[in-house]
Amino acid sequence: MNTLTKTNYNFPGQKSVYKGKVRDVYTLENDRLVMVVTDRLSAFDVVMPKGIPYKGQILNQLATKMMKATEDVVPNWLTATPDPNVAVGENCVPFKVEMVIRGYLAGHAAREYKNGKRELCGISMPDGMKENEAFGAPIITPTTKAANGSHDEDISREEILAQGIVSEEDFNELEYYTRQLFLRGSEMAKDNGLILVDTKYEFGKTKEGKIVLIDEIHTPDSSRYFYAESYLQRLAENKPQKQLSKEFVREWLMENGFQGKDGQQIPEMSEEYIESVSERYIELYEQITGDKFIKADISNIEERIEQNVVEYLKG
Repeated sequence: MNTLTKTNYNFPGQKSVYKGKVRDVYTLENDRLVMVVTDRLSAFDVVMPKGIPYKGQILNQLATKMMKATEDVVPNWLTATPDPNVAVGENCVPFKVEMVIRGYLAGHAAREYKNGKRELCGISMPDGMKENEAFGAPIITPTTKAANGSHDEDISREEILAQGIVSEEDFNELEYYTRQLFLRGSEMAKDNGLILVDTKYEFGKTKEGKIVLIDEIHTPDSSRYFYAESYLQRLAENKPQKQLSKEFVREWLMENGFQGKDGQQIPEMSEEYIESVSERYIELYEQITGDKFIKADISNIEERIEQNVVEYLKG
């Protein structure tokens, strides 16, 4: 299947381009950004060699839906989605931290806990917790926003303030927004029979100095969901949770000897496996939103995107 793994556009008024792990961001005149969400798959901060069909469309449409559903809680950067894989919005200066919030002992937190750690980003985790058990209250465990594709690092509130990465006034606002978004996201998940386990948010500042939500929100790449119906029984029986997230890709990679560490080889992904990942992403979209996923025409994605974006910019 045709996938979008790289872009090389020259849009009208284009000033620069930044290529992230999954998103290519084009900066235009008049403080506008064109964010192209590719089909690249990233895990353990490493981009896999092959793309996943429809993944970019799924992430972009899901993030758009979630931004619109939370704009009364937190202002965001988004102004338009002229193509299934594209978001257009206001150019902001990103904060150099990602706001990770966790309601449950899962994923990275669970791995650290198993290794004997009882503190994450300066936050204490009580003894005697089971994997996937709920914390007494959600905890915020920020990470530094890594440059050049290197690993994001856990960091505490105290370190962020001491290093001057974010001012105390701004960080208080980021924490408030993070908790409000997680609350809204949890309510939306519950309506679809899911539990929002953990997620991350990224924020930026507009030229007027207003803090806004940027990038993706409540997608399977940035969030972990459990199925609510079977959660308590599986927890009681010490069984893995049935979940919706990118964790299934990480688990497959770990089973095949890859965790993003030096000297490790990325395992070969067969066409069958890639198709199964694509199907899983579609399932994630439909379960999280409650909507049927409609596949866009991918016969010539690059041309389609260029045409739609140029048409939008003309308007």
